Amino acid sequence: MIDEVRVKEEHETHPGKRFFTCINYEAYGLHYRQPWVVGVQEEIEHLRKRVDEAEEVIKWVPNLKRQIESVEAQVKRLALLVDRLTGDVYNLTVQVDTMEKVCFD
Repeated sequence: MIDEVRVKEEHETHPGKRFFTCINYEAYGLHYRQPWVVGVQEEIEHLRKRVDEAEEVIKWVPNLKRQIESVEAQVKRLALLVDRLTGDVYNLTVQVDTMEKVCFD
């Protein structure tokens, strides 16, 4: 896009009017030129939409934070349980080893 300003011509009613013009404006009529105000308005609408979407995401942050804290607490409890079960398996292994010695020696 080219940011251009209309120069004063002989019968110009709006000298200094600004435009956003596609670099290939004259190429086959497929490209466009629009008043600067329209381009700025479109950009503002686009940015407003992005802000609205961001606000929707921000609304979920406290809930997600609570969920993360809950999952972290569950992970801690499960880690303790795994440690306890690992100890139990070790103790059972020692007991089986002892019983095998008593029975087969």
